[in-house]
Amino acid sequence: MKMSIENGSVLQRYSVSGATMGTRYSAVFFAAPGQDASAIAAINASLFAAVDQVDRQMSTWKPDSDLSRLNRAPVRQWLTVPRALAGVLQAALDIGRQSGGAFDIGVGKLVDAWGFGPQPVQLQGQPPALLASAALEIDHDNLRVRKLNAATLDLSGIAKGHGVDELARCLDRLGIADYLVGIDGEMRARGAKPGNEPWAVALEKPVPGVREVMGVMELVDGAIATSGDYRHFVDVAGQRYGHTMHPRLGLPVRNRLAAVTVLAPSCMLADAWATALLVLGEEDGVALACERGMDALFVLRDGAGFEQISIVAGQVEGQAAR
Repeated sequence: MKMSIENGSVLQRYSVSGATMGTRYSAVFFAAPGQDASAIAAINASLFAAVDQVDRQMSTWKPDSDLSRLNRAPVRQWLTVPRALAGVLQAALDIGRQSGGAFDIGVGKLVDAWGFGPQPVQLQGQPPALLASAALEIDHDNLRVRKLNAATLDLSGIAKGHGVDELARCLDRLGIADYLVGIDGEMRARGAKPGNEPWAVALEKPVPGVREVMGVMELVDGAIATSGDYRHFVDVAGQRYGHTMHPRLGLPVRNRLAAVTVLAPSCMLADAWATALLVLGEEDGVALACERGMDALFVLRDGAGFEQISIVAGQVEGQAAR
């Protein structure tokens, strides 16, 4: 237990976590001391309910999820969907346009073909390219969606970030003003730690099978997300392929980038843009991040080490080898 004093008030640090989306969610927050176990359990139950709802709506692994129902629906047939799903689908389409198609939720068939979907395929060689592009019509007034082609939708590049935002909204509703919430490596913060100290978020060194801190970013009232190829990958004929798909090529991404980290107002945006910039690569990704005035960190392979390109408010701050 950690006790701190801010503005004359004593605050206590609390930490809760639980399982979701095949990984874990977590929340660290400061609040009045002396909260009993039942009160903390109630907060955690609310957090779980928030992310569980996201999972039940947007999972490709749950056959009864709203996304799975949409994937099974015939082309051009309207399907009623939850407001949150309609919003995430719209955000995905918007970022797809803004990224020139680098972010595309229509890659579900590619994800399955490369063994990263709910029914992994044992590859016997490189599968053929499966070009896909999501084409949807969203009726926000009536909360309904219809597919305009037969693309299989996959929200793994944006739903986890949305889930983190839902954790944040849950604590907001409970009146908790200072917190850090996350799902896996996607994080969102509000306020600060006592003493106006920013939240510190560790960035992993992008090396498969290794959990080593490469650096730390400070976070205040914002979100952070990282996309890379070092956590989830398959080996085909001695070649390693990451789980992020290149929509234009119809194949897994293969470039010098090991990871891209993005800071944004919401974790949904940070999550999707980290994926888009990873797809675009070291030149086009950096150029678009600068054009859009983004905050991002590109980690490139450089022989046995790594090179970093840091962008702050759309300006390249410098390059460093590690």
